[in-house]
Amino acid sequence: MKFVYDARCEDHVQWPGHPERPERVKAIVERLAAEAPRRKFLAPTAATKRDLMRVHDEAFVERLRQAKEGPLDADTFIHKGTYALALLAAGAALTGAREVVKGPEEVFALTRPPGHHAGADFAGGFCYFNNAAVAADFLSREEGLAPVAVVDFDVHHGNGTQAIFQKRRDIVYLSTHQWGIFPGTGAADEVGKGPGRGRTVNVPLPAGSGDRTFEVAWERIFLPVLEEARPQAVVVSLGLDAHYEDPLAGLSLSSPAYIEMCRKVAEFARKRARAKALFVLEGGYNLTALGETVAGLAATLEGRPAKTGLNTVADASGVGAKAVEEAAAVQRAHWALNA
Repeated sequence: MKFVYDARCEDHVQWPGHPERPERVKAIVERLAAEAPRRKFLAPTAATKRDLMRVHDEAFVERLRQAKEGPLDADTFIHKGTYALALLAAGAALTGAREVVKGPEEVFALTRPPGHHAGADFAGGFCYFNNAAVAADFLSREEGLAPVAVVDFDVHHGNGTQAIFQKRRDIVYLSTHQWGIFPGTGAADEVGKGPGRGRTVNVPLPAGSGDRTFEVAWERIFLPVLEEARPQAVVVSLGLDAHYEDPLAGLSLSSPAYIEMCRKVAEFARKRARAKALFVLEGGYNLTALGETVAGLAATLEGRPAKTGLNTVADASGVGAKAVEEAAAVQRAHWALNA
């Protein structure tokens, strides 16, 4: 597995004590280096304005470029260097996209700041530009790998990604997320609009949902949709804040379950798509969970045993299984899901 990383991403600081802090990526890089000392990281090339305009309005890009220091929302601040660092994050995702086209292995873009809450003309939720969306659009329109699947495993719904792609048929957006928390979007009946109707697949879950619930979501919805959609590339917006140790929300995935879920997506791409899976970092705020899950995923895809300590199965019975079935009932109008 290749990793795209630039230490300058650690220069991004919202404010002291903010959960989206530089230590997040440091924890991942240190764990990767400890488990595979010879691992090398690919340096990203910063995105250009033209790159951003794949999915963002020009006026919005200019507004952020010229923005004075101050808050964009209650949790998202802009500083003098924020614009340049956001370009670097989007560029890391683009660099990863170019690498998966070359093959022969999966790529993980260690992006900071994250991106899936950024829409065509709005920022917020710690996000400025939508890194995963920029990469997905590039794979579809530039590389001819349509349709592209964007699989979002963050605890928070990717409202920006959904808004960007909801009217497009060349992108299939699938999301598991906790229902009833920020940003308040991602209901099961949000299925896309116009030509994109049916290409948005939301699986909102109740608090407590974890290992077994995500297995059910994969078996009942995600795998059948992916098999029918036949994406030629897969981008994973990987937020690790659905972990049971994460402090910001209430889902309960263990590290092994996170790794297995990502392995299934990567395996699907290996067998069915023309490009290997691209993983793009979104949320995740417990440092141990971040480090061991990403390093464990790399080990698994490289044929080594994953070394994890956060292995408690808090959801063995399928706390959110009913919610999965409710989402499946909505999606049967658009996909051949079993009753």
